Amino acid sequence: MRPRPLALGVSCAWAVLGLAAAFVPAWVGLWTALGIAVGLWVTLDLVLALRRTPLRVERQAPSSLALDTWTSVRLAVLRPDGRTERVTVFDGHPQQTEIEGLPREVVVPPGSGVAFDYRLRAVQRGAAVFSPVEVLRVSPLRCWDVRERTRIDHSLRIYPNFTAVAGFALHALENRMQLMGIRRRQRRGEGMEFRQMRDYQAGDSLRQIDWKATSRRQKTISREYQEERDQQVVFLLDCGRRMRAVDGELSHFDHCLNALLLVAYVALRQGDSVSLLTFGGVERRLPPLKGRQSMTALLNTVYDLEATLEPPDYLEAAARLRAAVRRRALIVVITNQRDEDEDELGPALELLRARHLVVLASLRETSVQALLDGPVGGLEDALARCAAMDYAHGRRAALERHSGRGVLTLDVAPSELQVALAEKYLEIKRSGQL
Repeated sequence: MRPRPLALGVSCAWAVLGLAAAFVPAWVGLWTALGIAVGLWVTLDLVLALRRTPLRVERQAPSSLALDTWTSVRLAVLRPDGRTERVTVFDGHPQQTEIEGLPREVVVPPGSGVAFDYRLRAVQRGAAVFSPVEVLRVSPLRCWDVRERTRIDHSLRIYPNFTAVAGFALHALENRMQLMGIRRRQRRGEGMEFRQMRDYQAGDSLRQIDWKATSRRQKTISREYQEERDQQVVFLLDCGRRMRAVDGELSHFDHCLNALLLVAYVALRQGDSVSLLTFGGVERRLPPLKGRQSMTALLNTVYDLEATLEPPDYLEAAARLRAAVRRRALIVVITNQRDEDEDELGPALELLRARHLVVLASLRETSVQALLDGPVGGLEDALARCAAMDYAHGRRAALERHSGRGVLTLDVAPSELQVALAEKYLEIKRSGQL
């Protein structure tokens, strides 16, 4: 509640009159009477404002949001009786969001109400809660602005930006992969699981020919294969402190989540199962799931994950995963690997590789690449360039050691991780390595 300009103006005029009355004693009586009148006027207006029927407010908002996407929220202000009133409406949007279209001044007719939309955009993942809606009303005698609060219990979940993943459902998988830059080599009939027998076609390899069927049918018959289904993909996600680095508008961790969701969606479409294990301050496990409906469970598992300040414990995570996953699987380790991690990361990868096929997806810092590519203008620039070169060399050497031990490696910028990891998964499926 706050006084309006009219009340402030009258109060100031009364104070000026009091100053004049100090020099003109005959005006003291008039000044006192005016003070009593102003006090009664302001008090009466306050009582009338507090006793009137509160406005009713309703909110229509989604139960979930995708990160960095705009969504409409509807507010309805209802007045059961009285007269037409002009009010200002504020909504207690979650702290993890930005808004457009508020505060809004609206005219509320008696016996009905008015509704309007404003836009909401999520800027941080996790659970979010709305605060009460506030309506600023003018008192009947226009002395006060009275703030009414209406509590509307409403919580929502802010998921990673899975718009690109959801877009896959609008097109055939192959066409969508081409649009996103995921290349898939077409090799007729190759794969690991038998699919069907068919007539020989130009381009079939000799090993595809079924000679017994060819002899019986008196024409050349080929076997057609497809990629194996019902395999398992396990994501080992680093939630440690290095994933807090920011590249563009997103953190390294958010880039990793987007890549994980895309590859999981592709794997589920391929008939494989998907599971998740996190480490580095957060220990969360999702058991193997199959089918497109599994994306909902995956999103509900990762939507509120955040990178912590803890260092990653690769060996402990590898031991947990090895104990939980007995069957041979594709293990995708997503982290920000550095050469000083070799003493722990190397043995952890060896432990996993003894039973599984392992892919190490490591994020390359764009700030280091900028130092390597930037101009050298002086001694400080030269020293920074040398430090960046030493860091890049150590990182490259560590990745080469992992590759030499049978670990498949990816070393890409955060923005390139989605496509690169999806392409690596498809390459593994086509080659039959798993």
